[in-house]
Amino acid sequence: MSGGCPVAVVGPTATGKSDLALELAERLGGEIVNIDAMQLYRGMDIGTAKLPPEQRHGIVHHQLDVLEVTETATVAAYQVAASADVESIIARGRIPVIVGGSMMYVQALLDQWEFPATDPQVRAKWEELLAEQGVAAVHEALRRADPAAAATILPTDGRRMVRALEVVELTGRPFAASAPAVGAPRWGTRILGVDRETAELDDRIAQRTAAMFDTGLVDEVRGLVDRGLREGQTARRAIGYAQVLAFLDQEYDLDEARERTFIGTRRYVRRQRSWFRRDHRVRWVDGADPASAETALALLADSAVPRSGASDSVAKEPTRP
Repeated sequence: MSGGCPVAVVGPTATGKSDLALELAERLGGEIVNIDAMQLYRGMDIGTAKLPPEQRHGIVHHQLDVLEVTETATVAAYQVAASADVESIIARGRIPVIVGGSMMYVQALLDQWEFPATDPQVRAKWEELLAEQGVAAVHEALRRADPAAAATILPTDGRRMVRALEVVELTGRPFAASAPAVGAPRWGTRILGVDRETAELDDRIAQRTAAMFDTGLVDEVRGLVDRGLREGQTARRAIGYAQVLAFLDQEYDLDEARERTFIGTRRYVRRQRSWFRRDHRVRWVDGADPASAETALALLADSAVPRSGASDSVAKEPTRP
């Protein structure tokens, strides 16, 4: 690989992206750049499956723990900060290894998404609907205005749905129309995708959900409430955290909070898979393969990377849900 050329490891939640990225960083002389929106938050560790410092093998990690839970995570702000990190790593002669599954964040960083302007009056109209009638009403408005955006954005993510409605109203075009055309990724980044068979991935999601609740997710959320979690516009809506907050508010019991977290994660995984599979630049690796790192390194060493589509992928196409 040419000096400094970044590697992106993307794909659905719970496929094993973090482990693969860490191994690649070790073997390539790299540093990790997080591209998971919820891992930007300090204290949101258990519910985001954030790799603890002692398990990072001394590899420098960027874009972790950079926001308080009261702050709003935005794709535009992340784009600026992460771009600076990538370029700094390259300037030091090291390899940026970008890892995560936040779909729009990936596109913003690798395709230099230029975001449409905002209009305070239009934004205020949709924020008022959100405040008065809740996320269900905003989701229904988005479904009518832009079904594709409604299918992609989490129905609990009111802030992002408001932004999509604002863009649709201002531009007269679907939200996705503001996205850049998929072309050569910035910095010559090689994009690897990690996936697994659907049944196996569902099992992993169930195991991860159980482990989060068993190892202190509820106590983590209680601590974050004291730090302003409820006042945050983004952090409180994260899968797992939203369900635990509802449990603490006695909207439902702990078993239902666990089940809703599992279901929410599984739905999000389906959206991630659909999104990333449309990107013909991604070369796929089977996360269940013990030799996945060797497969990934072989793909990175191959200078003639096919651009024809997902049919060139190495990993077996996962069974569709």
